[in-house]
Amino acid sequence: MSDDAPPKLRRGWTTGACATAAVKAGLQILWGGAVQSEVTITLPKGETPVFVLASVAQGDGWAEVGIEKDAGDDPDVTHGAIIKARVCASIGGVVFRAGDGVGIVTKPGLPIGVGEPAINPVPRAMMDEVVAEMASEYGQMPDVEITVSVVNGAEIAKKTWNPRLGIEGGLSILGTTGVVRPFSCSAWIASIHRGIDVARAVGLTQVAGCTGATSERVVQNLLGLPDYGMLDMGDFAGGLLKYLSRHPVEKITIGGGIGKMTKLAQGARDLHSKRSQVDFVALNEWVEADISSSNTALEAVTTAPELAQRVAIEALAQVKLILKDAPVQPSIVIIDRAGTVLAKAGL
Repeated sequence: MSDDAPPKLRRGWTTGACATAAVKAGLQILWGGAVQSEVTITLPKGETPVFVLASVAQGDGWAEVGIEKDAGDDPDVTHGAIIKARVCASIGGVVFRAGDGVGIVTKPGLPIGVGEPAINPVPRAMMDEVVAEMASEYGQMPDVEITVSVVNGAEIAKKTWNPRLGIEGGLSILGTTGVVRPFSCSAWIASIHRGIDVARAVGLTQVAGCTGATSERVVQNLLGLPDYGMLDMGDFAGGLLKYLSRHPVEKITIGGGIGKMTKLAQGARDLHSKRSQVDFVALNEWVEADISSSNTALEAVTTAPELAQRVAIEALAQVKLILKDAPVQPSIVIIDRAGTVLAKAGL
């Protein structure tokens, strides 16, 4: 590796993996009477991470362990959060409860039913397996009530998609592999997909995906959509529209600033500055004025205001290409940095 090579990013562990580790350590205390300083679990793909216990509490018939989430080098809002699991006896198998800081599902369309703790299927399966493993080791029945909580989880959840998805009161316990891969786009795109699932399940006929907070505010006010009708698209126009083509909602509005919407109009599917650029020479063919030397799309539209409407029309055409023959009616809204609508198409 050369001296100029970027450092390898460190992976982390999901909230589901942390909760599973807390359950295992709790059962070691409850059934084995031993408090360890660390605990090892096996993840779905066979990895065996070691977790240091951050807190331990116990009482008559129960034990509770906290694990500090390490998200590695991923900018995860739950990095450093304490994930706790309290275990005690239940009647008839494993029962999951939401403690402080863990949300409750209130809308259909998610992989967990309405009224259930927001603990996703894979973490539940991981905890089920740990209960079975520990019950066999200690000669106990695998009848355990597991209450998962997250310290300050309700506040952290305000920085996530949970309020829009109808998960109230806290965070979700997530993870499909147990591993957080730094700066992965997959988690964001998965959240977009779940947003579409919820919108369909509650019967929304119109949703919107926007590139940022300003365009989201403008489009939401323009269309009068509820929060759960706003899909946090960001740069992932392709990820949103491809999923929507297979899971249609009657109407979709794509909103954003002139720069990112110009990229979409020119065929980009990922609108991030590192992964797509505006082609100003090609853009020059859409207007009469010479904008080929422009540094930004905003500068170009200042020189040639009619460009905004052409970009809206071309972006709409690109959206239709991605949607193919899906029964979805698309529209486009383009704004400037102040939130002024520069152009619309399909509305």
